[in-house]
Amino acid sequence: LLLFVLLVTGQSTKSKRPKEPGENKIKPVNKKVKAKHPKMKERESVDSSLKSQSILTQVMDKGRLQKLAATLSVSAGENLELRCKGNNVTWNYPSYLNTFKNSRLSIKQLDKYSQLILANSTAADTGEYSCWLQLCNAKKCRKDETKTGSTYIFFTDREELFVPTPSYFEIVYLNPDKPAVIPCRVTTPSAKVTLHREFPAEEIETDGTDIIYDMKKGFVYQHPTFDHKGIVYCKAESQGAPQISIKYHLLYVEVPKGPPSATIEASSSSAEVSDRVHVTCTVLGEPDVDVNFRWQYPGQESERPVIIQNFWRLINRGTSHTTRISKSVLLVEDVDAEDAGNYICIAQNLHGETAVATKVELN
Repeated sequence: LLLFVLLVTGQSTKSKRPKEPGENKIKPVNKKVKAKHPKMKERESVDSSLKSQSILTQVMDKGRLQKLAATLSVSAGENLELRCKGNNVTWNYPSYLNTFKNSRLSIKQLDKYSQLILANSTAADTGEYSCWLQLCNAKKCRKDETKTGSTYIFFTDREELFVPTPSYFEIVYLNPDKPAVIPCRVTTPSAKVTLHREFPAEEIETDGTDIIYDMKKGFVYQHPTFDHKGIVYCKAESQGAPQISIKYHLLYVEVPKGPPSATIEASSSSAEVSDRVHVTCTVLGEPDVDVNFRWQYPGQESERPVIIQNFWRLINRGTSHTTRISKSVLLVEDVDAEDAGNYICIAQNLHGETAVATKVELN
């Protein structure tokens, strides 16, 4: 009985007395047993980091470096400095900065890292910023998949809840065999965004299955149909009055695809003798569809000298769709009476042809 009382008293005393400094560390039996698992996890962690090692950091105040998460929010107007470890680094950033060759962006390769600086940031700079190490030999370079870094940066601006675009109206093609994106991206990740149809005026339900919202892309139609066509816009709210995006014209692309959609324009509808006049025929279409042009013009039968130039290029419409713009330009360098009349452009692809015309008169 006395032994039992002593044991109980000893346990009670031990639980109540204050712990000595470092007492938790002096448990040889427990330490020996538990040490195996952390080492195993540590090895697993090292192995996984070898598979994909993030080399992207942000430079904070006083030169302090901070690892980046999947997303980052920066107030518009602030300067941004990113660093990417390596002596041969390639960067990717919003194409908007490349298109306008923005002087606010500078990239410098140093001995041990590459530096990206974006000065006086704006809401339009919102997007994906990534880098990777290049492995090069005598013939070519390739991306080192184990050493990459990526983050999506929101440049928040209360006055610009939507990422600004260069146009006030965009075309989105609805292809039945692939998702379509209405690219109304936001600058503030906490903003509440809804999708609306212009006519009939109504909010379009986002069910999370057929239509989902991705703040890095916009509204995604997973399985576009003919019923989705029309004009839509987005509305965003965040601690203030709602803001409206630009309008998007959703065009359903039939299968098989149709003839070209062409427009024609003359530099002048009325010309003087000896003037220089050019007529431009333009087709907007899918990136992989070739367009051929033919012309009919007033001086053709008498073999009046004209110069015809054809060219095309790819342009980005929003974040998810690339459009091919094809042009044919007919130039008359020394106009006379024979050059007055109708100029007809015939644009042709695999699915048919379209003719458009404009008139040039002589004063």
